[in-house]
Amino acid sequence: MKKVYKLIIELLIVPTQNVSLQAFRALFVGVIAFIADAGTLWLLSLLGIHYLISAIFGFVVGVFVNFILSTKFVFATKASVSKTAEIGVYVAVSLVGLGLTELLMWLFTEKIGLYYMLSKCVAALIAFSWNFTSRKLLLYRNKENMSVKGTVNNE
Repeated sequence: MKKVYKLIIELLIVPTQNVSLQAFRALFVGVIAFIADAGTLWLLSLLGIHYLISAIFGFVVGVFVNFILSTKFVFATKASVSKTAEIGVYVAVSLVGLGLTELLMWLFTEKIGLYYMLSKCVAALIAFSWNFTSRKLLLYRNKENMSVKGTVNNE
């Protein structure tokens, strides 16, 4: 049991520069953010709000959850810019992700005929790839490609 606990801590908590581990954590965080996003979409749709409008509100909730969890658990290094610039870039990347999500949801729902929640799932996978890659490259790049003392290393 102690080994399992240690493994969970290393996989999810200990700061790392390992991109594969960061991607795993981002996926884990992304699932949590997706639940917040899709849950908001679903609830607002139940209240009669059009699915594309509901998707915007859901996306905002998801981005907020993702930002808080990603800065805490995914990226070991501080952003290469000020906190204000970090939030600005994070929002800009997220807005592109929102554009992709809205376009894909509309395409899959209106043109292909998929149920809007299924369209959301497909769009979320594509937006996740964009968001993680862009944030990693623009904000959290490991400049010298060196591990940080006390973190899981790049090996």
